[in-house]
Amino acid sequence: MKRLFLAAALAALMLVPASSASAALEGEYAKFNKCPLSNGAVEFCLYAETTNGLFTTPAKTVPLKNPTILQGGLSGAEFNFSNPFTLNAATSGDTLSKTAQPVPGGLLGITAPSWWPQILKDLFNETINNGFTGVSSTVEIAGPVSGVKVNLANAVQLKGAAFTLPVKVKLSNPFLGSNCYLGSNSNPIKLELTTGTTSPPAPNKPISGSSGEFSEPVPGVISLKNNKLVDNSFSVPGASGCGGILFSWAVDPLVNSIVGTPAAAGSNTAILEGTTYLGFAPALREM
Repeated sequence: MKRLFLAAALAALMLVPASSASAALEGEYAKFNKCPLSNGAVEFCLYAETTNGLFTTPAKTVPLKNPTILQGGLSGAEFNFSNPFTLNAATSGDTLSKTAQPVPGGLLGITAPSWWPQILKDLFNETINNGFTGVSSTVEIAGPVSGVKVNLANAVQLKGAAFTLPVKVKLSNPFLGSNCYLGSNSNPIKLELTTGTTSPPAPNKPISGSSGEFSEPVPGVISLKNNKLVDNSFSVPGASGCGGILFSWAVDPLVNSIVGTPAAAGSNTAILEGTTYLGFAPALREM
């Protein structure tokens, strides 16, 4: 049944009428305007919107309240849904939108450690006293965009990784500085998001995702609405770069104590809920 679904989906994508080429896609196709269609190797255009979910570490849970977009072109699978696709960057450069999510609690109630040098304690206390306690987290792709892999067959068949996503999380606050991260390009948080059921190490328990509801909103485009991608088998590195070059040695441990990092596999969870759209690139090039 699932093989028939994949065949039907592929056929639906290809059944789009050709027309004269235009400068930009319109209507329901407009979401693919940042797809790198000029790259002839791109087979499909991806537009995935996350509208709900959460990211947890042992000491913090961050709800995903603000919509986040992952977009670009898929290549390398030779039009076969069963093979993993490689993501190609969106033409605008915002392949993964840098959407900030508020961290519940922020720095509220946190006091400067007694062992900090006085200059650092004064800086921290001044920040808190001025009301700058809010912290936001922003997920960014770690390393080249080509590190992102998409397996559409896995997404539909509820098994294996549907999205392989190496990421890093930027924590932003006036005191933390502009380069405070969990994970890095060389040591990323490696998400293996599935629509199926996870098999995490303890203490986490298995959780399940969902492929969503299939539809064809317009010819040449398919969507999986209300899908749910999950992973609770990944580890999270400790903080780095927090407080700037001068104070990272002291502030990184504070951040780690607030969020509970570094955190081993089996103690973290990512849940992403939203809608995934897929457009057939050869047809979109002719529109």
